[in-house]
Amino acid sequence: MSHISHTPAGAYRANWRDPSGRQRAKTFPTKKAARQFLAEIESSMTRGLYVDPHAGRTSFADHSAKWMNGRNTEATTAARDASVMRTHVLPQWGSWPLNKIDHAAVQAWVTELGKQRSPDVVAKCYQLTSAVLRSAVSNRLLAFNPCEDIRLSPRRKHDSDERIITREELLTVLLPAMPDRYRAIVATAGGAGLRWGEAAGLCADALDLDQRRLRVIRTIIEVSGRTSFKPFPKSAAGRRTVPLPPWLVEIIKEHRKTYPLGENGLIFPNAVGKPLRRTLFRSRVWRPALVRAGMLGTVTVIDNNTVRASWVDATGAMLTKELLTERETVLHVARSCAGGLRFHDLRHSYATWLVDDGVPPNMVARVMGHEKITTTLQLYTRRTDNESRILDALTDEPGEGNDSDDDDGPSGVPASNR
Repeated sequence: MSHISHTPAGAYRANWRDPSGRQRAKTFPTKKAARQFLAEIESSMTRGLYVDPHAGRTSFADHSAKWMNGRNTEATTAARDASVMRTHVLPQWGSWPLNKIDHAAVQAWVTELGKQRSPDVVAKCYQLTSAVLRSAVSNRLLAFNPCEDIRLSPRRKHDSDERIITREELLTVLLPAMPDRYRAIVATAGGAGLRWGEAAGLCADALDLDQRRLRVIRTIIEVSGRTSFKPFPKSAAGRRTVPLPPWLVEIIKEHRKTYPLGENGLIFPNAVGKPLRRTLFRSRVWRPALVRAGMLGTVTVIDNNTVRASWVDATGAMLTKELLTERETVLHVARSCAGGLRFHDLRHSYATWLVDDGVPPNMVARVMGHEKITTTLQLYTRRTDNESRILDALTDEPGEGNDSDDDDGPSGVPASNR
């Protein structure tokens, strides 16, 4: 039974029992305030929405640690989220009591963070913060989530986002610029639409060059610089069989003749037989190859002792620098130039080629390993630039191929009704 008692100091103590039967109390300067508080407490218990007024004193850091440890996520997701939490979220909210974090404070933080970081980083920081506070609500530490109705900066696309290259560019420009050891894995990503982990984890037991196909049955994951096999792909639909074009079969055959298999029969291991590390591959192989292919910045030989590097930074400014050797210049451009084709863009390009070639979307979704066909249509094929198909459709003569306006079309529907 709740009641109000008068303290020796002249204040008023609101007394009540929580749903577990534990006696609780809170002091107020006036009897009216204590009475209003008890009314709210009794109402919340009646509706099953009781929140201990003292529970919100728990710090954000303490509750976020419990939340992170209790999640059931993939190792790569957990490592990424832990990095974002440690770098951006905890420095802001770690020492705050949960009940002191309000909507205005979160909105001000998100707005300020947006001036320093990309919209994707801001969105991830907000997502983790909101998830921790939502967990606090579920655990009856807070009455509501202050992250609701927060406005985030829009994610705007840039010219360098999701670049699509043609098959001809892949075969005649990019692949010749790749070091011999790594040419086949790039060709496989472009010719079979594999994700990085699927290509890096391809083993001999999943490759059948006689039948010109490969099976995606495992992947390689990388966490904190260490690689390991994951015995299943990204999703249930990711376990699939992919047909190989003849040109890719020849490239893989040549690779097999030149380089031995790695551990567990890896087709594309590093020099010591271990799985390739994505971070090192990007900085040491992929981006320097883009520079040599003329797809990232420019390298101009001035004379025997001078090579000029030209590149565009993140602000769009054109910069130049003169160095001594071509190799040094290529590496400088690779490190400094903003944007550029990503390894994953080869997968985007593969899907776009299939759609432009008239492959039905459901078949494209199957070979790409998508669980939903909308992913194929909306995410991977929206950048198609095949203008000839559009022009062909626009230049067809009305009624072409029909003897009369009343003829039935291929679908059996009269032309007048189509």
